[in-house]
Amino acid sequence: MTRVRLTAALAALLLVATAAPAAAAPPAERAAAQTLTWTADDDITRYKTAPAQAVAGETTIVFENSAATGNTTGMPHTLTFDTSTDGYNHDVNLNILANPFDANNGRHTATVRLTPGRYRYFCAIPGHLSMVGEFVVTEGGGEPDTTAPTVSAQVSGTRNTDGHYVGSATVAVTATDAGSGVRTVEYELDDTGFRPYTAPVPVTAIGDHAVQFRATDNAGNTSEVGSVSFRVVEPEPAEDTTPPTVTAQITGARDGAGNYVGTATATLTATDAGSGVRSVEYSLDGGAYTAYTAPLVVDAVGAHMLHYRATDVAGNVSAEQMAHFTVVAPPQPDTTPPTATATVGGERDGDGNYVGAATVTVTATDTESAVASIEYALDAGGWTRYTAPVAVRSTEAHTVRYRATDAAGNTAAEQSVTFTVVGSGADTCPGSDTRSTVIIGADDTGVPNSDTGNGCTVNDLIAEHGDYADHATFVRHVEAVTAELVTGGTLTKRQRGAIVRAAARSTVGS
Repeated sequence: MTRVRLTAALAALLLVATAAPAAAAPPAERAAAQTLTWTADDDITRYKTAPAQAVAGETTIVFENSAATGNTTGMPHTLTFDTSTDGYNHDVNLNILANPFDANNGRHTATVRLTPGRYRYFCAIPGHLSMVGEFVVTEGGGEPDTTAPTVSAQVSGTRNTDGHYVGSATVAVTATDAGSGVRTVEYELDDTGFRPYTAPVPVTAIGDHAVQFRATDNAGNTSEVGSVSFRVVEPEPAEDTTPPTVTAQITGARDGAGNYVGTATATLTATDAGSGVRSVEYSLDGGAYTAYTAPLVVDAVGAHMLHYRATDVAGNVSAEQMAHFTVVAPPQPDTTPPTATATVGGERDGDGNYVGAATVTVTATDTESAVASIEYALDAGGWTRYTAPVAVRSTEAHTVRYRATDAAGNTAAEQSVTFTVVGSGADTCPGSDTRSTVIIGADDTGVPNSDTGNGCTVNDLIAEHGDYADHATFVRHVEAVTAELVTGGTLTKRQRGAIVRAAARSTVGS
């Protein structure tokens, strides 16, 4: 029992009672007109007793939660009046905490003034929230309110000559009660079930409608069901006085001056949000207006003026619009091949032969679509893309064929230059690289480092320690040198490929 008393005492300290504390009874002339009593016990699901009816005026509230009312465990409860839930009176602020071991032994009183309507009460202790109820307060005099509210409805909106509502109707319901006051108003639309009425009800569905309504007062009296019937009809369409909107889009290939090359295509588009587009017309270069049915293709060379307009179903015609553009003839196709020339340079002897090496330089020009590529072939070798002057060192007679192709695909007729390379009579590669295989950097290709004539080896001609603008220049040099060695029979195509790949992997020129 000591633990129960301590628990109850702690609960009483944790909860704050906001009701007026118990006080001495007021003087006889201020005694409350009535007394309402609530009791509680060990149950946390309901109050043991509670009033259901009262009359307006000053009232003594008694809340007892004691051993006398059946509380054997010291269980605390509160009697709290609801001051926030819609539909109830909120003018009494009452919150009494009681348990058998408090200073009043669980019995507390407070004086309040009740007004007509309904009050809701509950226990505010967590877990006890199912302890809830309500009571009705009627006007003083002791006579209960047995008269139902008066309720009516009014339909408003724009009406046509037949009395029907155009586009929508709004139903407003009004209820009054001279006794305990109106508690709820309800309505249903077209037999869809009653629901709370909180604001005028808009009805927009086209057709016949019926709205039923009723009201209930705080004493529980419900009125007879009232009803209003009406019809909502489609609004008459507004007269269309707005012309269509019409636009033109000119498309086609254009030159740098904005002219259309070869052809221009005019596409007309019209829209109308009212009665809709009936027709679109155009006039080209001052001609008669013609019905527009498909995009207009204009291929006549020269300046053009396009006028256009649209008419809607209501007969409204848009303002005449205008677009202007110029069509120019397409350029003639390039059918002329480039012009290619070749020159051979190097030191020459008295017979006109090139001593040690000859360098072949090929150039090409094209006055129309520009040069796309130049190719050359050394002696019986295959065609190779020309990217830089070709050095020919093998001592014998040579023929270099060459040709050029332009961007239009025209290829010039094959031309050629012939010359002879002779030895200088001296070692042209002093300090020759005589390693047994071709090596570029640390990459051993495995290809024999053969003598190419005049005391020069393949490694000498590759000249990896030469001065190159960049890595790509070095690779192109290796490609040219090895191509010549393949032509002269010093290397096979497979050996050439191994050397070129090693050059590409290297960092020479980087």
